Amino acid sequence: MTDPTDTLVLRGGRIFTADPARPWAESVVVADGRVVSLDQDGPDGARVVDLDGAFVLPGFVDAHTHLVEMGASAGEVALVDAADVAEIQARVAAAAAEGRERVIGNGWLHPALGGREPHKEILDAVVPDVPVYLQANDLHSTWVNSAALRELGIDASTPDPIGGTIERDAAGEATGLLSEMAALGLARSFLAAQVTDADRDAWLRAGMARYLADGVTTVVDMGVEEHDLAAFERALAADALPLRVVGHWLVKPAATTEENLAQVETAIAHARRLDGERLRITGIKVMADGVIDSCTASMARPYADGSNAAPIWDREALTPVVVAADAAGLQVAIHAIGDEASAIALDALEEAIRVNGPRDRRHRMEHLEVVSEESIARLARLGVVASMQPVHADPAIQDNWRAMLGDDRVERGYPWREVTDAGGVLAFGTDAPTAPHPPLPNMYVATTRRSALVDGLPANTPHLAVPLAEALTHATRDAAYASRLEDVVGSIAPGRAADLVVLARDPFATAPEDLLTTEVLRTFAGGIEVAREGQRTAGSSVLV
Repeated sequence: MTDPTDTLVLRGGRIFTADPARPWAESVVVADGRVVSLDQDGPDGARVVDLDGAFVLPGFVDAHTHLVEMGASAGEVALVDAADVAEIQARVAAAAAEGRERVIGNGWLHPALGGREPHKEILDAVVPDVPVYLQANDLHSTWVNSAALRELGIDASTPDPIGGTIERDAAGEATGLLSEMAALGLARSFLAAQVTDADRDAWLRAGMARYLADGVTTVVDMGVEEHDLAAFERALAADALPLRVVGHWLVKPAATTEENLAQVETAIAHARRLDGERLRITGIKVMADGVIDSCTASMARPYADGSNAAPIWDREALTPVVVAADAAGLQVAIHAIGDEASAIALDALEEAIRVNGPRDRRHRMEHLEVVSEESIARLARLGVVASMQPVHADPAIQDNWRAMLGDDRVERGYPWREVTDAGGVLAFGTDAPTAPHPPLPNMYVATTRRSALVDGLPANTPHLAVPLAEALTHATRDAAYASRLEDVVGSIAPGRAADLVVLARDPFATAPEDLLTTEVLRTFAGGIEVAREGQRTAGSSVLV
C-alpha cells in the first residue's frame, strides 16, 4: 500500500486532461508516479499543492525535435534575426575573435542576403582562416567559408554525395553552399566527429533543462544517430534522463539497397534493446526531399523560377526500406515537405501495408508543408499520422517560402485543419532547433497563424488555424499517440504517468497573445517536480 505521505494532490485550479472521456477536472491525485484519480481529495496526510487558480494540462510532447542539436544551438552564433549580410558578417567575425577553433552558427534566412546567394567569399572577407559553418534556419543548407571547404576536403573534383549537392560556380569550384546530404551528411558527419562525449552530454543536459522548464516532458528525436543514442544511454544509466525520449533512427541514402537495408537492421536491433518508458527507439526516419526555402523540396509543379528538385529518395530506393522496417514492426517517419515527395512516401507506405498485411502501425509523415488534397485523404485512409510544426508557419519566416512557390500553393501551406477534417491524426512539434522549442508560442501560431517572433505581422492564411483545445490535444494526446505512448503520457487519466504542467494563466480565459508571456510555474515528470518558475528559457516571447 502506498504511504499517504507519498501521495501528491494538485487542487484549487482548472485542469485540462486532454482525455475525451473526461476533458476537465478540478483536482488530480498522484501516487507512485501515476495519476490515481481525478476530482478526489486523496488520503489524509497526502502532500497538497494549492494551485491558487492556476491551470494544469498534460506534459507537452514535442512530436519532432533534435534534442542534442537543440542543446548545442545555445552555444552557436544565432543568425535568425540578422537583418542583412553585414550583420551576419559582424556576428561571425565577433565569434572568431573569441578564439574559437571553428565558428558554428545557425538560423540564417535567405531574405537577409538581400538577393545574393550564400558564397564563401562573403565569409572569407571577415574570417579567412578559421573554418566557418553556418546552418540555415531549416538545417538543410550549410554555408561555409574557404577554410571550412579545405577542412572538409572539398574541391572541384569532389563528387556530390548521394542525396546532396555541393553548389558550384561556372568553373566547377565549390561556392561554399552545401545542400541536403552535403550539409546533413558530409558537413554534419565531419563536425560530429570533432565533438567529445562530454560535449554531447552537456548539450543533452542543456536541451532537457530548457524543455522541462517550458513544460515539455516527452520528446521525439527525429533523426537519431550513434552519437546521439550513446548520450541518451549514458544519461539513462546515470538516472539523469528526466525527459522521456522516443527516437527514430536516421537512415541515410546509400549507393545500394543492401546498404540501405543494413541501416534498417541496425534500427531493428536498437528498437528491440530499448523499449522503456524513459528511452525507446520506435522507428526509422527517412528524408524524402528537402525544403522549399532552398527549392530542394520535391514538387508536383515547378517553383516560381521554373526549377524543381528530384526527391532524395525515389520510389525504387524508398519502398524496400519502408517495407523492411514495417515488417519488423518499426514506425516509419518520412520527411516530406513537397507534394511530390508526399505522394512518393504514401506510395511506399501503401506498398508496405499491401505486402505485410493489416495491423496498427502509426507510420508518420513529417512537415507536409505543401500536400495535395488527394494525399491528405489517402494519409487519413491509411492511418498515417501527420506530424507538423506550427512554428514553421510563423509569418516572420515566410517571405522567401512564399516567393519560391509564387502561386496559389501558398494559400494551402501548412494545412493542419484539412488533415483533421479528412479524419487524419495530427501531431504537433517544433523541429527545434530549426524553430523555437517552447510549446506555448507553438500553440499561439497554431491558433492564430500570427507571428510569435515579430509583433504586428498579418496572419498567415488564418483560415487554416485550429481551435485552442484542438491545438493542445495535438501537442499532448495526439503527439503521444503518434509515438505509441498514449497509454503512458499525453493525457491526465488514471493509470497515466503524472507528467503535468502548471501554467500561471488559463489560456481559455485570456487573449491568444497571452500564450506568448504566460509563465510555466511547475513541471512534473512521473510525479516528480523537475522544473519550477524562474527556470523558463528565452525564445517564447515576442522578440521584436
